[in-house]
Amino acid sequence: EVKPAYRSPSPPFTTSTLQQEASRKLGYNVSRTMQLAQKLYENGHITYMRTDSTNLSAEAVSNCRDYIKNKFGDAYLPENPRLYSSKEGAQEAHEAIRPSNVSVKADQISGLEKDAERLYDLIWRNFVACQMNNAQFLSSSVEVKADDYTLRTRGRILKFDGFLKVMPTASK
Repeated sequence: EVKPAYRSPSPPFTTSTLQQEASRKLGYNVSRTMQLAQKLYENGHITYMRTDSTNLSAEAVSNCRDYIKNKFGDAYLPENPRLYSSKEGAQEAHEAIRPSNVSVKADQISGLEKDAERLYDLIWRNFVACQMNNAQFLSSSVEVKADDYTLRTRGRILKFDGFLKVMPTASK
């Protein structure tokens, strides 16, 4: 059986999702992640890092969509901005964690220690990816029966990278 499959980008970072991804992808513990995020925030590189909101300002979304269109083209830009709803009971005082300026990539910030640069890059990639189109795959599943045995396998072929263009290490 062959059928199309899609994968959507993750929502923008909250404090807990940033900590989880920094641990998973960068090997940082919670304390290290928050120390680095605090420095990035104090220097004006990211929005406030203690939030459980996935909301983004209209201006941030607009700037991000412009960036995607200019850098990657219309194929990567959804027709409408992606909106994310926060969990029930979330404090909406702050927006999700994102770069202050989407046009500034990690290697353009001088004076950052390597770990802070890697964390900023993770935040930047997650923010840009959350406003990009889905990744598209062709999903195949095969079932073979012989006597009393059934063998099953699945695979997928990437047809359009979508948000994976900026989040290549994403795996779920």
